[in-house]
Amino acid sequence: MNICVMASGWGSNLESIINSQKKGIISSRVALVISNNSNSNALNIARINQIPAVHLSRLRFDSDGEYASEFLNLLKKYNIELIVLAGYLKLLPQVVVHTYKNRILNIHPALLPQFGGKGMYGMFVHEAVIKKGEKFSGATVHLVDEHYDTGPIVLQEKVEVSSDDTPETLQKKVLKIEHKILPEAIKLYETKTPVITGREVKFT
Repeated sequence: MNICVMASGWGSNLESIINSQKKGIISSRVALVISNNSNSNALNIARINQIPAVHLSRLRFDSDGEYASEFLNLLKKYNIELIVLAGYLKLLPQVVVHTYKNRILNIHPALLPQFGGKGMYGMFVHEAVIKKGEKFSGATVHLVDEHYDTGPIVLQEKVEVSSDDTPETLQKKVLKIEHKILPEAIKLYETKTPVITGREVKFT
């Protein structure tokens, strides 16, 4: 499969996907990287690995329609079959979600449906988990729909929250899980057929 990875920040999950590709863990190829942030390190990672890297921001277009059209044109140009949101902080245009229905994955740094939704990203999630006194956190790969973090769950893995954890130490624990389960989810799409059953995705 040709994959488009979308990221807004550092790009560590993009790097984990590329490394999985190089090691033969996944057979899919990252064919395109898109970021809404021109300063995103994910774009640098893509260029270093000779992957087309595109800064695509709504602010650069006069209308939502023009923005969505350029989005779809890029995905078509690179024959994208699966979209992976790896720390991407914007909602996708609805036409992109509909066109790639059940073929868009997102990684979230918590055990959804808890600690999801608008504003729940990055360190804000880990701060909220610790503030609530949760004993476990983790990461979730889910399908993307028109809202933040509400799509059916593909994979989840948890990690224990220690009494002395800070948001920073918890983030490191969760990142390790993210880097593990995101390539695993891609592998599932390579080898099995997804079946949506309520809030979960089963594979046959």
